[in-house]
Amino acid sequence: MKTIKQISVFLENTKGRLTQVTKILNENGVDISAFSVADSSEFGILRMIVNDAQKAYNVLKGANFTTILTDVVALEMSMEYGSLHQILNILNKADIQIEYMYAFPFKNKATAVIRTSDLEKTVLVLEQQSQRLLCENDINN
Repeated sequence: MKTIKQISVFLENTKGRLTQVTKILNENGVDISAFSVADSSEFGILRMIVNDAQKAYNVLKGANFTTILTDVVALEMSMEYGSLHQILNILNKADIQIEYMYAFPFKNKATAVIRTSDLEKTVLVLEQQSQRLLCENDINN
C-alpha cells in the first residue's frame, strides 16, 4: 500500500517540551519535513513527517517520550484554486472519513498528509482518480 510513516509524540503542555523533542532529533540527524501540533491545556500531539521515522521513534522512545508510528497518505496537490475541495469531494463521495490532515509545500506543489478511517480504500480511490501519492523516497530525496 502506498503510505508513508508519520511519527506522533504525546507531550505535556509545558515550557520547553517541544524544544526537547527537536533537540533530540537534531542531535541524531533526523530532519523534519512537515509537522503539526494539536494541543489542549494539559497536553499536545506533535505529528511529524521525518527523513527516518524508525530512527526518530527509537531515539524519542529512548528519551522516555510517548511515541507511535502511524501510516498516513501523502498526496501531491496542485497549488491551483479549488484543488483541496476536489480532493475532499473525492473522499467524501467514497464515504471516507478524514481523521485529520495537514499540508506542507514540497517542490512547488502542496502535499497533504491525510489520516483516514480506511487507508487502503483511500489509496485505491485516490489512485483511481489519477491523484499522485508520494512514498517516503519521494519526500526524503
